[in-house]
Amino acid sequence: MKSIRKYLTFNVPKRMDFMKITDKVEDILAESGIQEGLCLVNAMHITASVFINDDESGLHHDYKKWLEWLAPFDASPERYHHNRGGEDNGDAHHKRQIMGREVVIAVTDGELDFGPWEQIFYGEFDGKRPKRVMVKIIGE
Repeated sequence: MKSIRKYLTFNVPKRMDFMKITDKVEDILAESGIQEGLCLVNAMHITASVFINDDESGLHHDYKKWLEWLAPFDASPERYHHNRGGEDNGDAHHKRQIMGREVVIAVTDGELDFGPWEQIFYGEFDGKRPKRVMVKIIGE
């Protein structure tokens, strides 16, 4: 059994955006040499997400609209008590909770074992500052 851990870094210029990171995770898997195992991809920040879905721009647009409807950006402390401590990202914490913290993908024959159309995405909900994602692959 062996493992590899690498970090991807991001500084998304928009407050909320999605970035496909499948290729970067596949590069780390290839570097690891692991043929059978599990790949964990984890957003290391409480206002960011990692999720799996279709790489379709209409879907991403719908997600952004839906998330903004559920937890609209509002820097004031009236809507989000979290903002009473000097932050303006109460909405980002809620969006991350909805979209999830991490994904685990099976590794089979040295490849990420996806279903049809599945891709890995980094979701940013409080952008304009450096963030990182951990990729940890365990197997043989």
